[in-house]
Amino acid sequence: MADAALTALIDRVQTARASRTPLCIRGGGSKDFYGEAPQGEPLDTRALTGISRYEPSELVVTVRAGTPLAELESTLAEQGQCLAFEPPRFADGGTVGGMVAAGLAGPARAASGGLRDYLLGATLLNGRAEVLSFGGQVMKNVAGYDVSRLLAGSMGILGVILEVSLKVLPIAPATITLRFEREQAEALRQLNAWGREPLPINASAWWSGMLVVRLSGASAAVQAAAGQLGGERIDAALADTFWRGLRDQRDEFFQSAQRALAGGATLWRLSVKQTAPPLALSGEQLIEWGGAQRWLVTSAPAALLREAAAKLGGHAVVFRGDKSAGVLAALPDAQLRIQRGIKHAFDPERIFNPGRLYPDL
Repeated sequence: MADAALTALIDRVQTARASRTPLCIRGGGSKDFYGEAPQGEPLDTRALTGISRYEPSELVVTVRAGTPLAELESTLAEQGQCLAFEPPRFADGGTVGGMVAAGLAGPARAASGGLRDYLLGATLLNGRAEVLSFGGQVMKNVAGYDVSRLLAGSMGILGVILEVSLKVLPIAPATITLRFEREQAEALRQLNAWGREPLPINASAWWSGMLVVRLSGASAAVQAAAGQLGGERIDAALADTFWRGLRDQRDEFFQSAQRALAGGATLWRLSVKQTAPPLALSGEQLIEWGGAQRWLVTSAPAALLREAAAKLGGHAVVFRGDKSAGVLAALPDAQLRIQRGIKHAFDPERIFNPGRLYPDL
């Protein structure tokens, strides 16, 4: 993998390490809003571009971190394949490295798994300016602790992601989207009941009295499930626009949230059990992942949101808006010590994205 782009990054990290200059790892900048505020001198990864290896028959692609996510997905689509976890594309220009560092997934997360489930291997430039490789290009290649998956959602605090190997899947041959009028409590009960049946439900979303469900899989199974569930069938083009908008947070709910943010509200993401009851909290809600992911636009205090999520066995994250109370809830001392130890092992001088995940890391 040695080339001019990698050499330049190594030289930059060596210089930063010697002077203890913080570096802000950045690809397309589409996730600058996510996590704590970026700090340090920009370290651009976009020169690390290109698909290193792709054998469609093996369902594995190895791609450099600066490669635009749109380019990777276009290449996969040409072969009838996709990233099944539907990584969000909040703006044009997002990169594969940013996708891994953020660790986010879209509407299909509950059915298909998250990014971590598809990350087979990774190459990393650590804080000692060493190039390290973890995992491999096939599922069986991982022995011992799978460090590559540790990078998913790490927000770049462990090092510069240089290259990753990802498992890909064929695009489902059939997809149908159904719409139902349901109040929140009824929608949650219905989703949990369907979850106990062998139905090809790939994604769901509830907002403002409307439940939308996507069926995906073999044509016969999808058609049979659609007949069983009933509801209103949505035109394929309209449904595709809806799910893309939801995935990329460009649909009506998130547009409304942006307007509310300007008035002082905060967009929260609450992760709870799918069987959790409706949240008795003020503000507008959107529910995904069969009930497990609940978006809330509210001006309520952070402590109230975090307490409500904790009572349901989950947690609350500030996604957009006021971050004065911290994006993530404070870690218990034992967990914080572990996180500090991991950070020190990869980045002893603390030069990469300091404070981006937690203020103390």
